[in-house]
Amino acid sequence: MSDNKPVIRTDAPAPEGFEGEGFFATKLSSVIGMARKFSLWPLPFATSCCGIEFMATLNPTYDASRFGMERNSFSPRQADLLMVCGTISKKLGPVLKEVYTQMAEPKWVVAVGACASSGGIFDTYSVLQGIDKIIPVDVYVPGCPPRPEQIIEGVMQVQALTESESIRRRDMPEYQKLLDSYNISN
Repeated sequence: MSDNKPVIRTDAPAPEGFEGEGFFATKLSSVIGMARKFSLWPLPFATSCCGIEFMATLNPTYDASRFGMERNSFSPRQADLLMVCGTISKKLGPVLKEVYTQMAEPKWVVAVGACASSGGIFDTYSVLQGIDKIIPVDVYVPGCPPRPEQIIEGVMQVQALTESESIRRRDMPEYQKLLDSYNISN
């Protein structure tokens, strides 16, 4: 009988820096990036079948907690990763935008599935043709609905963004210009 226990890694690779006996020195932005990468607090905004697939990423088979997503937040003020899963109607659009604006900086957005990314098969007057019409999106996860592996890949792409993003990026005029283009004040 083989032992199929998952290997749990408790140590993250150290950021680039200088080390010697009893000390380690690196850039503050590298430490903050590493901390952000392994402590994402997602807020699931699930409206349809993609929400079920997102729930599957939390079960023991896929175990999203391996990626620092142990704690799902259901309050926008305590989340930094907005996971929009499913169809967003035009009536629901202002609610989604309000949830986004209530989140503290830094924040990231993942559009999960074809409906959140482009309206999917619902090319109708009542369905928003992609959430990027009302809020900025960092990662798009394709599929109808996407498999849990695809959602995990999207989260890993957000982790790469969080680790490499400058801590000053959100204060730059380019970022404020992006928010202004969505009529969002920072």
